[in-house]
Amino acid sequence: MKCPRCSSVDDRVIDSRSVRDGEATRRRRECSECGYRFTTYEYVEKSFPVVVKNDGRREPFDRKKLEKGIDRACEKRPVSAEDMRDLIDRIIAKITEEYSDEVSVKFIGECAMELLHEVDQIAYVRFASVYRKFKDVSQFKEELDKLLK
Repeated sequence: MKCPRCSSVDDRVIDSRSVRDGEATRRRRECSECGYRFTTYEYVEKSFPVVVKNDGRREPFDRKKLEKGIDRACEKRPVSAEDMRDLIDRIIAKITEEYSDEVSVKFIGECAMELLHEVDQIAYVRFASVYRKFKDVSQFKEELDKLLK
C-alpha cells in the first residue's frame, strides 16, 4: 500500500478488524519510512448483472443511480443516511441473489418500492410516483388508498 504522505510502499499493518457486519476489513497501517499512520478498507469486489432497460437497451448496473433515486424519495423525511445505505445494500443484495447476468429495470424498481414501503411510506409513494410515471392525481390517490387499506 502506498503511503499517502511520502509515497513509500513499505508499510506494516498495526491493527485489522472486520467492519460493516463482515462486509469489509479495516486495516490500520504505519509507513516504515516516515512513520505516518493511515487506514485502509478492503472490500470484496462484487460483479453486478447488466441492467436491461424498458426499451431493451443494456447498461452496467450503477449504484449511484439507485442511491440518487432513494435519496430523492427520502428527501426531508426522517430516514437517516445509515438507513438509506442499509436499504440500498438490501436492494443490491436482493438483485445479486436472484440475478447473475441480467436484471430488468422493472425488478430493480419493484424491489426498491417493496423495501422502501417498510422504511417510510411517504418515501415509498414518492418513489412510486416517479417509477410508475403517475400522470395525474387519481393515480396518486389510488396508491394512497392501497396504503390506507
